Amino acid sequence: MTDQRPAPAPAAGLRERKKQRTRDALLRAALLLFIAQGYEETTVDEITDAVDVSQRTFFRYFANKEEVAFAVQDLVESHFVAALRSRPPAEGPFEAMRAAVLDAWDTVDEAISDLVPIDLYMRSYRLIESTPALLAVHLRRSTDLEEQIARLIAEREGLDVDTDPRPRVAVAAFTGVMRVTGRLWGQGEDTSVAAIRRMTEAYLDQIGPALAADWRRPA
Repeated sequence: MTDQRPAPAPAAGLRERKKQRTRDALLRAALLLFIAQGYEETTVDEITDAVDVSQRTFFRYFANKEEVAFAVQDLVESHFVAALRSRPPAEGPFEAMRAAVLDAWDTVDEAISDLVPIDLYMRSYRLIESTPALLAVHLRRSTDLEEQIARLIAEREGLDVDTDPRPRVAVAAFTGVMRVTGRLWGQGEDTSVAAIRRMTEAYLDQIGPALAADWRRPA
């Protein structure tokens, strides 16, 4: 006689979901504490106390506070790279990067909603822009992202990034605008996604005019 009893749920799957919930709780608690009292002022013990787990558990998921501070930012950057990969091949480099970053801002809530609320992410992004220690790390990490984007652009255009400088030059101009808009948005009063998207679009649209040969108006 065939055994018709349903198979038990895999224990491994339950354990993985529990681990993910613990990691997400640590991440959210850390970001809330960083925003409330400052990144450097927050200790790992305070983060673990907020979730009621041990310090050992924290280090099972994150190497240090820096890693947890940038966890959502990593996800957002991956979201942009995915958007860039999906742009039509006929688009030029700047057109593709511009469309990808605006699309990424339009859909960022969907990309991170399972992890943190969008408002918490935007406040944590502003924290990065306004905390010298985190901003220095952000700039350092941006180097790796720029290289990834440059290689993606070179692939799209059928170029060798190591012999043709144009992909890296184009990406340097693009990411330079991203740094400017992030800094200015971080200094403003409007912390919304809409605000940084508007600023990003306006500044990207000025790359062409800013590279014009002569800025002076006729007398």
